[in-house]
Amino acid sequence: MNWRERSQPFLNPLCVALDVDSKARALQLVSELKDIAGGFKIGPRLALRYGQEFIQEVSQQSPVFVDCKFFDIPSTMKAAVRASFEAGASLVTVHALAGAEALQELAVLEKELSELRPFRILAVTILTSWSQASLPPVMKILPISNHVQELAKLVVTSGLSGIVCSPEELDLLQTIHAYKVTPGIRFSTDEKGDQKRVLGPSEALQKGSSLLVVGRPIVEAKNPREAANKYLAAF
Repeated sequence: MNWRERSQPFLNPLCVALDVDSKARALQLVSELKDIAGGFKIGPRLALRYGQEFIQEVSQQSPVFVDCKFFDIPSTMKAAVRASFEAGASLVTVHALAGAEALQELAVLEKELSELRPFRILAVTILTSWSQASLPPVMKILPISNHVQELAKLVVTSGLSGIVCSPEELDLLQTIHAYKVTPGIRFSTDEKGDQKRVLGPSEALQKGSSLLVVGRPIVEAKNPREAANKYLAAF
């Protein structure tokens, strides 16, 4: 299996989530891991503190995944995605729950931007921190697996090419051809933290994941480089 080809625009399937609050610490991790990781994920905790310049600084060293999960009216989501792209992002998340109109308009934007450089918009299905018990009451009528399947179908029929789901749902999405990003990647010896639906890296790749998102098991390790190499060895 050509993992590098599957994970493009990232360099390989390991996406290190910069789940830290300090710019200095984040840049230290980028410097230490950029020759190992396929790229880095920047969420709101860093993006809101340090803004576009920080995203640009990281993107000059490695592919960047801006993970702010935009969920708003279509015009606002499109403006936020464009701003993320202009800051240097190669991947950007929105919520699939925004609906068909927003997703269709975002698909047009993705096509426009990807002609300038490799770029994908990823639609989040159901957060990996949710379990059936913690679903909002209005959603509990269906199991999580049904929500993920229906939202994934909506995403691809709307014209987008990427989804975010837990690795537990990969078996259910075998017939859906998409770039599949999976948080909730853990070895059995790792702490799960607030992740509820998890799987090991090699299992997730075999089941069809394109990109594995790993944060705390690497960035909070005594030796982040050693921890990252452990995940890389699973490919």
